[in-house]
Amino acid sequence: MAGRLPFDPIEEARRQWSAHGWADAADGMAAVTSVMRAEQIFLARVDEFLRPLGLTFARYEALVLLSFSRRGSLPLSVVGQRLQVHPTSVTNTVDRLEAQGLVRRVPHPTDRRTTLAEITDAGRDVMAQATVELNHKVFAATGLTQTDLNDLFRLLRKLRRATGDF
Repeated sequence: MAGRLPFDPIEEARRQWSAHGWADAADGMAAVTSVMRAEQIFLARVDEFLRPLGLTFARYEALVLLSFSRRGSLPLSVVGQRLQVHPTSVTNTVDRLEAQGLVRRVPHPTDRRTTLAEITDAGRDVMAQATVELNHKVFAATGLTQTDLNDLFRLLRKLRRATGDF
């Protein structure tokens, strides 16, 4: 990545947006662009710690979801709903986790049409190791205060709710 800029390029874009007659949308453009840039920053930081473990954030999320479930297993359709991803993405994620020995597919005990994704002991170990790293080096080190984090979550939750995310 290039060195640090001596100015905030999103703030400059916001200024330019207004100067070009789009002042009514300048704040929204700056907010959306800032969220997208923040996502890039967070994903890069998360990947730095997950990559050595052979995980992506999607695979890590699936492992955490399975580990939080009562039996360590969930139907693939439920995994997709909870992670808010397309069924194809769930299949791909579970395929990769299964190839790594972190998850296995098992038949549902009462519904022959349903397949469960079940976390393995190795999956639990990798998930726990990844969580320690992420908690210490990413989630607890955002550079924001507790109040900032709560405000940010509240605002983004409001946006997600308004768009029908839940």
